[in-house]
Amino acid sequence: MKKLIIAGFAIATLGLTSCSEDDDMPIEQLATCTDGIQNGNETGVDCGGACAPCDGGDNGAVPQDEDLSGLLSEDFTLTNDIIWELNGKFVVGEGATLTIEPGTIIKGQEGTGSLASALIVARGGRIMAEGTAEEPIIFTSINDNIDLGEKQGSNLDENDRGLWGGVLILGNAPSSFEGDSEESQIEGIPADDEFGRFGGNDADDDSGVFKYVSIRHGGALIGSGNEINGLTLGGVGAGTVIDHVEVVGNVDDGIEWFGGTVNTSNLVVFAGGDDGLDIDMAYSGTITNALAIQGAESDHALEIDGPEGTLEGAFTIQDLSIIGDANAPSGAIADLRDGAMGAFNNVYVRGFNDIQNVEIDDSASAANYTDGSLSFSAWEIVLPEGVTSVSSIFEDTTGSTDFSNDATNFATAIEQDQETVGADLSVFGWTYASFRGAF
Repeated sequence: MKKLIIAGFAIATLGLTSCSEDDDMPIEQLATCTDGIQNGNETGVDCGGACAPCDGGDNGAVPQDEDLSGLLSEDFTLTNDIIWELNGKFVVGEGATLTIEPGTIIKGQEGTGSLASALIVARGGRIMAEGTAEEPIIFTSINDNIDLGEKQGSNLDENDRGLWGGVLILGNAPSSFEGDSEESQIEGIPADDEFGRFGGNDADDDSGVFKYVSIRHGGALIGSGNEINGLTLGGVGAGTVIDHVEVVGNVDDGIEWFGGTVNTSNLVVFAGGDDGLDIDMAYSGTITNALAIQGAESDHALEIDGPEGTLEGAFTIQDLSIIGDANAPSGAIADLRDGAMGAFNNVYVRGFNDIQNVEIDDSASAANYTDGSLSFSAWEIVLPEGVTSVSSIFEDTTGSTDFSNDATNFATAIEQDQETVGADLSVFGWTYASFRGAF
């Protein structure tokens, strides 16, 4: 296959190797570059490719073929007439916009550690990925036999995990960091990679549009016990559109919000290896109409952490359905910890066993529940076999609140298929989870 490699660069300055109009010679080799991107602390040979053919300018960074790696420094479109391949880290740099046509398929190459394939939209970069229900944009593994014009292949299913990395979108919106710093390094990207920084003071920051996108079979290992989430949102601002997104069979969390203010809607996470929806660092946007479907390897459907610094922010989850796996050896409906703050409204729960619960795990979260900054309303639960009251589902491990007793005020036991709250599942007919009959 022909190779398209974006020219090597020094991350510290975002400086690109340039070429003249008739120059498509290999770039200078760089000795210790191991991940396809020359970082500021790397010298030596081979960031992995050749200077792309010039377009009459001096940038040398325009993709010309289907193999994606390195830094994108100017606008480019991924068309739906070929299958694109992520080969290591592909970074949409500051000032650049990556457009992805409806129906486009992007496959991630295998690799772990620094070689894990991932699409990273850095701060100041933008993505315009606007699929449709008829033509969703699909990120999947190179091992997936899905072909052009198809919505799913035939050789992988939701239990095939960790075959590539994932998608990370990073922005300049406020987030709560330890020590009250204004920015931090995102989980899943090595600390010396500057394109992994996120956070700032622009609540309305705009990272683009991410709509009708399915992310499958990701979560490659980058270190001991450290995998990439299906979709990572770090400090993403309210000017960004995240709508109709599905994550299937990811090793780590399905979707994780690290601070930020972006509002997200119509989300599906299916058969992950860790948490379904994970909130951290004072995320203060809304999550509307979401579906979390647990698998045999899943941990918590919801994992909610509070602020790490003094900056506080509270999310709202509205219209959520959670489908459990009673045979999972671990996991829970929700784990609320580290000063969790937010509101859970109109939640439907079914399919869990009698030890999988909603749990307040620390005194700070318990205090937030007492003062109302952690709240619950309109829950409907299909009780597990052997459970006779909704009070048994809700537990405060600190013993400092009336969380269990209060449950009868905000939660109701119902029969399956009798719910009046939760997600509108009719909008998820386009998803792989629907194809697999998961709901």
